[in-house]
Amino acid sequence: MSRFSRFLITLALSLAGAALFAAIRAPLPWLLGPMVGAFAGARLPKPFKPLWPGVFRHTAMITIGYSLGLSFTATTLSEMGRQLPSMVLMTVLLLLLSALIAYLVSRLSGLSLPTVLMGSIPGGLSQMIILAEESKGVDLTIITFLQVSRLMMIIFCVPLMVFSPLFGGTHGGAAANVGTASAPWGDLFPNVLLFAAVGVAAAMLGKRIRFPSAFLLAPMIATAVLHLSGVDGPALPAGFLDAAQLFIGTYVGLMLRPESLQNKFRVIVLALMSGVLLIAGALGLSWLLTRMHGVSPATAFLAMAPGGMDQMGIMAKEIHADIAIVSCYQLFRTWFIFFAVPPLIRLLLQRMNAARGAEEMAAGNRI
Repeated sequence: MSRFSRFLITLALSLAGAALFAAIRAPLPWLLGPMVGAFAGARLPKPFKPLWPGVFRHTAMITIGYSLGLSFTATTLSEMGRQLPSMVLMTVLLLLLSALIAYLVSRLSGLSLPTVLMGSIPGGLSQMIILAEESKGVDLTIITFLQVSRLMMIIFCVPLMVFSPLFGGTHGGAAANVGTASAPWGDLFPNVLLFAAVGVAAAMLGKRIRFPSAFLLAPMIATAVLHLSGVDGPALPAGFLDAAQLFIGTYVGLMLRPESLQNKFRVIVLALMSGVLLIAGALGLSWLLTRMHGVSPATAFLAMAPGGMDQMGIMAKEIHADIAIVSCYQLFRTWFIFFAVPPLIRLLLQRMNAARGAEEMAAGNRI
């Protein structure tokens, strides 16, 4: 089967998933539906093998980064400066909770603590996988599964919660339809061409200098700078954002491969348990954030939810939460994870390896 045929079948499965989720009025049908469709397609019998080029994910990330960048104003940046101590506090608390959950899962499963810890760090999928590839004594398959399963739980559970009466959200496609009325296709030009060129250039530069989540964060920052300097960026029609969600949902759906695990049942149960505990912890921290700064419960929960900034940004846009606050809290955690967590994990690995070596030497001396 040709690559183009594999791509077309994968696209058809993703579109079918989106259509099904839209028909049952599920939240975020263009994100969740393609994820389920792609996951199911990856389980089809051979010789079919799904194909989803990385350029689609990169395009989606640039699109979402642009949309998030438009939400930044001088007022919101001033508010973020005021909330910087809260960002540090909330990030540290969430990471400490992740470490505690990793310790419990490690004790219950018999897996090594560094492996479970790398798999439990919220929002650090790409960084943790890169770190795992460079580290000895960790299981890359387990780390990838824990990270992706947590991400999929967040993508499924968080929309159900924020669209529920608990947060005052509404189900269905009403929110998505707002973008169609407020962002006509004819208003895109000519400014969208400038923002597109700047966004792509920023993404390429970010990738070259190893900027974290370069295809999302670099275009978002570049867009925010242009927007704050007085250049008007047009809002995107709903079709653009629907396509971006489909591209990301399909990519995530193809990442989860539970068939490659050993002790599948135990690992899957523990992954689900850790995901539930993380969501519960994020819910508690969001309540604290609401009490501290008076933001809406939905904004606080999306700011603290241990998922990716792209998915949380999409949800914030759908329910009209404060996108800038959500993005800043998620962005700060991403940067903190990128710069602070890997050195700490490397130090933990070095100490554990040193302790193991000392134990082996002592055992050899006794013999």
